[in-house]
Amino acid sequence: MLKESLRPSGYYEVLTNRAEALARGFGGITFAAVQLLPRRNTDQRSRADLIALAVAVIAVATAAVAGFLLNSAGAPLYADAAPLFGYWLPHVGPGTPLALSTAVAVVVWGPALAARLSWGRLLAAGYPAALLWTFSLAMIDGWQHGIAERLTDWTEYLHDVPRVTDIGAMLRGFTEHILAGRPDSWTVHVSGHPPGVLLSYVWLDRIGLGGGASAAIVSMLIGALAAVAVPVTVRALAGVAAARAVLPFVVLFPGAVWVGVSADGMFTGITTTGVALLAVASIRMGWKADLAALLAGVLLGFGLFLNYGLVLMLPFVCVVVLRTRGIRALLLAAVGVVGVVAAFALHGFWWLDGYHLVVQRYHQGDYAQRPYSYWVGGNIAALLISAGPLAAVAVRRAVLDRGAAAWLVGAAAVAILAADISGLSKAEVERIWLPFAVWFAAGAALLPTRHHRWWLAGQAVTALAVNHLIATNW
Repeated sequence: MLKESLRPSGYYEVLTNRAEALARGFGGITFAAVQLLPRRNTDQRSRADLIALAVAVIAVATAAVAGFLLNSAGAPLYADAAPLFGYWLPHVGPGTPLALSTAVAVVVWGPALAARLSWGRLLAAGYPAALLWTFSLAMIDGWQHGIAERLTDWTEYLHDVPRVTDIGAMLRGFTEHILAGRPDSWTVHVSGHPPGVLLSYVWLDRIGLGGGASAAIVSMLIGALAAVAVPVTVRALAGVAAARAVLPFVVLFPGAVWVGVSADGMFTGITTTGVALLAVASIRMGWKADLAALLAGVLLGFGLFLNYGLVLMLPFVCVVVLRTRGIRALLLAAVGVVGVVAAFALHGFWWLDGYHLVVQRYHQGDYAQRPYSYWVGGNIAALLISAGPLAAVAVRRAVLDRGAAAWLVGAAAVAILAADISGLSKAEVERIWLPFAVWFAAGAALLPTRHHRWWLAGQAVTALAVNHLIATNW
């Protein structure tokens, strides 16, 4: 890391000190003039933040207008509220008062509590706050439609749970049912993912937690772990002050709209926890650190069998290792990953075979007709909604910063650009990219403290607007 005196803020501090010395010899006018430099620099950065926000708003508006026109012309966007997957339906619901009060409470008191509470108490408060935010957003559509029925659609994983009477046989024959056009093909979501997701819901069913309500609640409980995992990672790489700044923004993550109503919320919690464990293991010594590294590998390895796209968690792993030089932790994590891959392989499922068949299955479906020319930009617009207005500002500031928080923002941008360019993510990325989008919250560490409440309010308003104006399909 650069020394503080070499950073822009440090530079102006040194310059001001020198100006003060000159002022003592040549009068106060010189000092007063130079003293304005930090303020001018801050003002310029604030204006640049607003410009970045304006560009993001224009990008979203352009995608929305283009989506409306293309849908009106009959183009196969398969998203009535493009760039989001859903349809326009202004409404309020049972969760509206709770969502509004949660947002107000976090915006008003969140930054102060984040600065004052002990680290342990802060994490202990952040998790239930994120869970409450996720739950209240889902409840805007009511218990049945907002939670209990969301994961029971015929395209969803729960549809195929009753088919699994033998887990070993399911894993051995999983690839035989991926391609469409067969009477025994898996349903859309099961065929489009590795068997880890179906396996997870089968396990839940076996312990008496079957059904849509249980699946949604588990998704919320696991997804809310991101509110702990992201700050823990930031603290390990950038220090406690940066982590405290980040936590309220992860709590009010706009993507929580989709965390409680899709399996991708579960993916988010598992992978962010894996990265956090790796970060902690990389800066500590002893058997506990080794165990954390091994567990990190198991979680990240299992993530590969939840969603093929989660191979793009690699940039986050690289950031942790490069910033900490935690080679030992990386090697132990690799053992965990290999162990998970080997376990699935020994039970009959090879990841690469599944991936190649999923690519074929993707091109068999109607959604493959979605025009790449629209969605390559529409995806980014959907991401800007899911990650919130902070994302645009975080990227802008990260470009000019060399700190660890900026590196995490950069990792999220790299993962998303790779997924977008691949053409295998066309629409629905507001949920698919949740494991990447949540890391833009690390950019809060790059913001001036006095601006936190304003950007927090922007994050909250984004989520509330989406859930009250659009009936999302997830």
